[in-house]
Amino acid sequence: MNFTRFAVLGIWLSFFVHISACETTSKLPPLKLVDKVDIPRFMGKWYVIANIPTFIEKGAHNATESYDLEKDGSIAITFRFNKKSSDGPVVEYHPKAFVHDTKSNAEWRVQFLWPFLADYLVIDLADDYSFTVIGVPSRGYLWIMARSTKMDPKTYQTVIERIAAQGYDVSKIQKVPQS
Repeated sequence: MNFTRFAVLGIWLSFFVHISACETTSKLPPLKLVDKVDIPRFMGKWYVIANIPTFIEKGAHNATESYDLEKDGSIAITFRFNKKSSDGPVVEYHPKAFVHDTKSNAEWRVQFLWPFLADYLVIDLADDYSFTVIGVPSRGYLWIMARSTKMDPKTYQTVIERIAAQGYDVSKIQKVPQS
């Protein structure tokens, strides 16, 4: 493993330790998760429409997250974006996810660096799986994703209202340019 990759993994580790620390001190009620996620239907490519970004994602363009169900039940993730512009260098990460609550499939744990796991909670999901919202208990980060590069403005506004009702500071949400 070269030094750059090791440094990036260290940054991700710091990020997830920070998320965990925020979650343990949070006075917010638990996020309300969707009732059920059909895992095979959830798989595939999602475009990040908006987010409360991690420091690594700031300035990201064309961000996508792709999910692939592995034979062992884990989920291989490919998170990809262009850095700082639509034609900027491609950045790609390959974390792994594990379904934590198999009754609803709405609560996952994501691992960027062994042995650390971070919460990944499906807090909104369209009936037709055209969009989803992923949150974390601290409300410090959020991802609004869709199956296409654009989201209907009315639908987007409704999603923002539901996110606000969950205790998120929606002023922190940033649209992610998609081209």
